[in-house]
Amino acid sequence: MSEFWLISAPGDKENLQALERMNTVTSKSNLSYNTKFAIPDFKVGTLDSLVGLSDELGKLDTFAESLIKRMAQSVAEVMEDSKGKVQENLLANGVDLTSFVTHFEWDMAKYPAKQPLVGVVDTLRKQLAQIETDLKTRTAAYNTLKTNLENLQKKSKGNLFTRTLSDIVSKEDFVLDSEYLVTLLVIVPKPHYTQWQKTYESLSDMVVPRSTKLITEDSEGGLFTVTLFRKVIDDFKTKAKENKFMVREFYYDEKEIKREREELTRLLSDKKQQYGPLLRWLKVNFSEAFIAWIHIKALRVFVESVLRYGLPVNFQAVLLQPHKKSSTKRLREVLNSVFRHLDEVAAASILDASVEIPGLQLNNQDYFPYVYFHIDLSLLD
Repeated sequence: MSEFWLISAPGDKENLQALERMNTVTSKSNLSYNTKFAIPDFKVGTLDSLVGLSDELGKLDTFAESLIKRMAQSVAEVMEDSKGKVQENLLANGVDLTSFVTHFEWDMAKYPAKQPLVGVVDTLRKQLAQIETDLKTRTAAYNTLKTNLENLQKKSKGNLFTRTLSDIVSKEDFVLDSEYLVTLLVIVPKPHYTQWQKTYESLSDMVVPRSTKLITEDSEGGLFTVTLFRKVIDDFKTKAKENKFMVREFYYDEKEIKREREELTRLLSDKKQQYGPLLRWLKVNFSEAFIAWIHIKALRVFVESVLRYGLPVNFQAVLLQPHKKSSTKRLREVLNSVFRHLDEVAAASILDASVEIPGLQLNNQDYFPYVYFHIDLSLLD
């Protein structure tokens, strides 16, 4: 499973024994794979500052998770032609995400533990904010290019009534630069081909004999040319419509067709040129954002452990990876039972949801007698 539980318990003898019991039970019952999760000793500051940091870290955690989810989605969108290879591009420090989480080590160079906690959090916040700003700018430019290209390519799709004709017709299909004559394009349903050939010359006066030619066809009908005098255009259109022949509004403009083709070539080239640099940027900064997110999780465990268990700082963090979804309920029961002594009142309400304790406001699904945070990598699938 790509799900992790990050918990902590006090580091005294009694609770270290409780952790051992937890490891024994979860291992024998094949509930989870457990490893110690190393967190540095930070400068604590005042408890008031920790309360403020607890709230700030909660918001930063949510923001970081949202950011990496958006970045993963951007990688998938950019790699639209290689969707099966998306996951292998979502790495952290060059390794897969599960390996990074299970072998997590605090980055002392990037986030020095000796500086005040407020400074560490501020560094993380600024880093993620900058990544988000750059993400918006880079993806907006690429998506605009992609949308313009798709809109241009859509013109080449659809039926003869809606699609562009500039890539179908050629200069030789038209009488051009004539003061009196004009070539029209007419869509004729397939069952009416014979009728068209027999009647088009007589639909109005001044139609040039033998001037029709089939240029292309789709499953519904064909595109025919017909040449006539300009002054009978309206009359011809009316008579053609009465016979279920539809004149397609199109006038051959060589400059416009050339411009459209050049625009398509340019957009294809620009997209190809932007693809590589954008994907590289996404891979590098996804890694940075993910690493920052796991550091935020570690900070949350530290802050909540100090607030929950008090000073001096003495707790043990453990990373649990449930083996399967169906075992999470049983795993939760084991943890609540092993650590119920940490908060007898809360634990009692968790183990027995029917118990109502006056004055204690608890959501039994969210409160646990130990410090607990969730890491869900499935959101990146």
